Amino acid sequence: MMRRRHCIVLATSGLLAPLQRAGAQGAERVYRVGWLWERARPPVPATSLPRALRELGYIEGRNLILEPRWADGDPGRLPALARELVAAEVDLIIAVGTAAVRACKDATTTLPIILFGNLEPVALGLVASLARPGANVTGVVFAPDGTLAGKQLELLKSAVPRATRVAFLAPVADNPANQPQAREARAAAAVLGMELVVVGLQGGDYAQAFTAIMAQRPHALFVAASPRFETERRQIIELAAKHRLPAIYEWRVHVVDGGLMTYSASLYGLNQRLASYVDRILKGAKPGDMPIERPTRYELVINLKTAKALGLRLPQELLLRADEVIE
Repeated sequence: MMRRRHCIVLATSGLLAPLQRAGAQGAERVYRVGWLWERARPPVPATSLPRALRELGYIEGRNLILEPRWADGDPGRLPALARELVAAEVDLIIAVGTAAVRACKDATTTLPIILFGNLEPVALGLVASLARPGANVTGVVFAPDGTLAGKQLELLKSAVPRATRVAFLAPVADNPANQPQAREARAAAAVLGMELVVVGLQGGDYAQAFTAIMAQRPHALFVAASPRFETERRQIIELAAKHRLPAIYEWRVHVVDGGLMTYSASLYGLNQRLASYVDRILKGAKPGDMPIERPTRYELVINLKTAKALGLRLPQELLLRADEVIE
């Protein structure tokens, strides 16, 4: 009898264990993370963020709810969307790009904001300093100091030594978000003996933009760092090929899809840093005390097939410097 009762207790315990674990899981806190950006869909950094968060134990549908908001290319919508995220009582907001960060800062002085992008947060007045941002803002930027425009233009010159005039394609010619990169590219061009001509995309008409570019008779193209130019990259790559224009882009995905070359930080590495900041803040860290993260390693990726199609004979020393050569 005692033996049978013991078996019943063991069996019951075995049945209860999964229920207890399920109960514990049911009680697990669910975090709400907001995203805000200007474009119609998330840029590459945002789309790969869930994977980086999963590696830290944040699983969508279990203990994580993502609250994306996008402005469909209209920055005027960002303030309302930022207020909407605050009203939704998210635990923090990831703001992609300058305009999104400003909108979030105007919407809340207490909710943690993690900025993300190719921007200069101190020069733009978004934080007090990189080492100690202050208030409720911290973040991850794509370059160690300013942008990578100088190095990117130097590499483009190495690939196309004859280039004396380079077109700089921007989402809008006078877009404040691209001004730091354009300014640094112009300064680097002067040192390299090159002329930089800025051409803005008007109303999404890439054919018209390339007509304006080719009217300047450039020898090469510098494509600005923009989430829009990531999502709409195929149009740019195809038109650059059509006009036989060597181009440098911001992300590896551009080169994988047929662009000539890129020099940038690893996107997934940036996402891992971004996920780390999300994790630390959700666990109680104060954003204002967390230094702005900057990458320490960059990748030069070259598409050799594209170079051959353009009739370019890339210097061997440039190919040897590449982290990846796509053939």
